[in-house]
Amino acid sequence: MTEERNTAAPETEESRNFILNLIDQDIAEGGQFQGQTVHTRFPPEPNGYLHIGHCKALCIDFGTAEKFGGLCNLRMDDTNPAKEDTEYVDAIQQDIHWLGFDWGDRFFYGSDYFEKDYEYAVELIKKGLAYVCELTPEEFKANRGDIGIPATSPYRDRPIEENLRLFEKMKNGEVEEGKMTLRAKIDLASGNFNMRDPVLYRINFAHHHRQGDKWCIYPMYDFAHPIEDALEGITHSLCSLEFQDHRPLYDWVVSNLSIPYHKPRQIEFSRLGIDHTVMSKRKLRQLVEEGRVSGWDDPRMPTLCGMRRRGYTPRSIRDFCERVGVTKSENTIEYALLEHCLREDLNESARRVMAVLRPVKLTIVNYPEGASETFEVENNPNRPEDGTRPVTFSRHLYVEAEDFLPEPVPKYKRLYPNGPECRLKGAYLIRCVGYETDENGNVTEIAAEYDPDSRGGNPADGRKVKGATIHWVDAHTALDAEVRLYDNLFSDPDPDGAGKDFLDCLNPNSLEVLTGAKVEAGLADAQSSDRYQFLRQGYFCADSRDSAPGHLVFNRAVSLKDSYKPQQ
Repeated sequence: MTEERNTAAPETEESRNFILNLIDQDIAEGGQFQGQTVHTRFPPEPNGYLHIGHCKALCIDFGTAEKFGGLCNLRMDDTNPAKEDTEYVDAIQQDIHWLGFDWGDRFFYGSDYFEKDYEYAVELIKKGLAYVCELTPEEFKANRGDIGIPATSPYRDRPIEENLRLFEKMKNGEVEEGKMTLRAKIDLASGNFNMRDPVLYRINFAHHHRQGDKWCIYPMYDFAHPIEDALEGITHSLCSLEFQDHRPLYDWVVSNLSIPYHKPRQIEFSRLGIDHTVMSKRKLRQLVEEGRVSGWDDPRMPTLCGMRRRGYTPRSIRDFCERVGVTKSENTIEYALLEHCLREDLNESARRVMAVLRPVKLTIVNYPEGASETFEVENNPNRPEDGTRPVTFSRHLYVEAEDFLPEPVPKYKRLYPNGPECRLKGAYLIRCVGYETDENGNVTEIAAEYDPDSRGGNPADGRKVKGATIHWVDAHTALDAEVRLYDNLFSDPDPDGAGKDFLDCLNPNSLEVLTGAKVEAGLADAQSSDRYQFLRQGYFCADSRDSAPGHLVFNRAVSLKDSYKPQQ
């Protein structure tokens, strides 16, 4: 079955908000949480950086709590010590705060509950609902059964006392890794394979980033998670559709333990899929470790730190997640929608500046040598309150190489010898009168004449200007800059598709680095938090890692051209 690709606008209000509708019912009179505060949680595993795929869940968890005036906990799911690290814990917190969400004093670790998890596991054993199994991983798989064929385990009917003794040996480090597990005793013939006596605990001698070597047995997520939710008073456990078949196990755990709190309700929603992107932490880590990107924060990566470095804003990402909506159906969203959301945000907020990415010198031959003047240019036509900025002008300027042709093509309205008048943004009208080349025929300088009576770009006689408006920078005050132009990391819209090696789908043209670009002098102290529209070029920000006064580096967040067409 072909995966649906979403090329249209967001879902209808009704379909997008089925979670809100269910919660409304739960807290209404007669509902299971009548009169209670809505309480959710976001439980990332600290084994990598958050990416755009996590944002949907993050926005749903925190956003749902916000809409109901409730609470949302942040909990690190650190029950798998082999891959977890404090580096990721810190990064996750930073990313969530950057998006504008806060958990107050409700920050927890799954490992905070290891003692309780163990006590509850012992409780299940004493109730005859769990047993120690000695099947090897290979034997476990071989004895899993099939549709209509029950699973088997020769250890299922072990006496309770023996199970308690063996489980304690596991806890004390007296059993080799892989030799024993603790399994729930539920139903070996269940049509839901997650209920066929699932593993609750496994042995792992890896060093834990918080617990050190205190523990050598670790609870499985399906066991620990419902316990943590119940102990924290979570009312609604919101999670992706992959956990739908795990819900009966979630309910079984909290129903069979003496947890002194209410039973949370699990509700599932579809995961976020985006074209030209991979979301697997394993694959993203491979890209980093093999040096195919510069790091987790490479601006081509779908990680939040990468998107932040590239120039994405919290508002644009939250808007994107809101537009995608909440559904039960898996689909793939166009990356173009994400870019569209960023353009909409930056079009309103970004300061306009002039930057020449591929400069060629322009000399105004009838402008006095050594003379200079200053123009006031608007910062943002959408925000008059942002005022103007001074821009210097002199005989020698820089313009884009593409704004000149020795021999014009049809409908070309920029500079060429004896061509039409063109408007220098905010300055004067000019007309090209000649040019110079090097020995290879490359244009090195454009000559032009200006109309002194057209200051501000408006001719005194009111004549119509047939040429284009061209951006420029003053050669005497311009600053050198490196500009990085980013494109999709993958050229294939479905790099994770069946039968594909995602590495073969990498886009060899995902990054173009331009050295020797020229920017306005006012960008000398540009900060990574600032967003600019380089006129006629796109939206940019200073690189948070490499840019500094005297060595300016700008990343293109998104081009001006918008390929996304919202549904009418």
